[in-house]
Amino acid sequence: MFDLAEIYSVSSFLSLCNKTVENNIPTCWLQGEVSNLSRPASGHWYFSLKDNRGQIRCALFRLNQRNIKFTPENGMAILVRAAPTLYEARGDFQLIIQHIEPMGTGNLNLAFEQLKHQLSKEGLFDSAHKKTLPKTPHSIGVISSSTGAVIQDIIRVLHKRYPFADILLFDSVVQGEGSALKLAQAIKAADHANRCDVLILARGGGSLEDLWAFNEASLAHVIFNTNTPIISAIGHETDTTIADYVADVRAPTPSAAAMLSTPDRLELLSNLKKLSALLQQHIHRHQQRQQTQLDLLTLRIQTPDKTINHLSQQLDYLSHQLNASMLRQVSDYKSTLTTLYATLKQHSPKARIRHSIELNKHSAYQLYQQINKTLNEQTHSLNSLKNRLNHASMHRLNQHKNALAIHVNTLNLLSPLSTLSRGYSITTNAENQVLSSINNISKHQTIRTQLSHGIIHSKVVKIEKN
Repeated sequence: MFDLAEIYSVSSFLSLCNKTVENNIPTCWLQGEVSNLSRPASGHWYFSLKDNRGQIRCALFRLNQRNIKFTPENGMAILVRAAPTLYEARGDFQLIIQHIEPMGTGNLNLAFEQLKHQLSKEGLFDSAHKKTLPKTPHSIGVISSSTGAVIQDIIRVLHKRYPFADILLFDSVVQGEGSALKLAQAIKAADHANRCDVLILARGGGSLEDLWAFNEASLAHVIFNTNTPIISAIGHETDTTIADYVADVRAPTPSAAAMLSTPDRLELLSNLKKLSALLQQHIHRHQQRQQTQLDLLTLRIQTPDKTINHLSQQLDYLSHQLNASMLRQVSDYKSTLTTLYATLKQHSPKARIRHSIELNKHSAYQLYQQINKTLNEQTHSLNSLKNRLNHASMHRLNQHKNALAIHVNTLNLLSPLSTLSRGYSITTNAENQVLSSINNISKHQTIRTQLSHGIIHSKVVKIEKN
């Protein structure tokens, strides 16, 4: 016979087994392969941990996932810390997972690679979406911590290299919980302010954990959707983050980012000097050619002496005024360039210049391309100005020629010689006064008659009235 007190209900027996398991089997570490992974809407993860000889059901509740950066997948080898228990509702033996990390690689490294692969598939790294940096920025925004050394390095480099741009700091924490959200808010604020031509996202070096805020998917999407070009300068040259892949340009260091965002003022000054000298040469040559053509045209004009002398004098005056105006303008440009050069020289001690030259090696190729493009643009502009000057000179010369022709025709019409050539004559008395009436002459006076080809001297014999 059996004792009724020794008979258990199913639920009581399962509860006894659960207490026995939990009280006698400690929390332990296990390794195995993930299979039958399930992620229901509750946010909990359920899967089986197996090897080649057996498998165990596992449950990883949502609250225990806070420090897990990667996503488990079927077939992945993992290491877990778990407490054994019995799920009484089904009578299943299972493990309650407290911590999980991948085998063979770190938690953060695997999370980094998974996010990198995901964002790459979404197209966030495509070069077609990269924005071009401005050639001469007027305002540079820096997203970094106001208390770190990074902002001071960037300010120092910009003051040496390109002191013409304003520097706007958008202060943000760059490490710790919630730093990714703060960085995203700072980037949005800088972009929506529409005051910066380029943004620099920067912080100093650190471990992968220290830099993890720059590996968050939310921050990557904010960088991708920003309208302002962004230079990423996270950590040292060997450090790489997701932000580096999404940004329009990656700089190895914050100082290098400051160099990439600006041109070199010494190179700009050298280019200005060369362009100024070239412009003066072209102006002088063009002026000489125009003066030569003007002299030739002056010699070819056939007009009465007085009109020619007047118009030639006026033409010489205008030519002198044009020459003086050009020389004054060139002198003003030279004075401005000299002042700028003196100002720049005061802010460029030799030691700083040597340091700047060392830094410039990182961006020499980019500056070389920019210089060539600038020279081509200036050459095109110079040719356009030359054509406009030629057209204006020819137009002015044609105006003077037309005016001279009108004066010549007027003089020819009013000339007495023209009247004489049509058969008329001019009669004067002995005092060389023109006789316009018979009342001004008497008999036996001598008169002088001028024809087109000669003069007749005669004496008055008879005077008749009409």
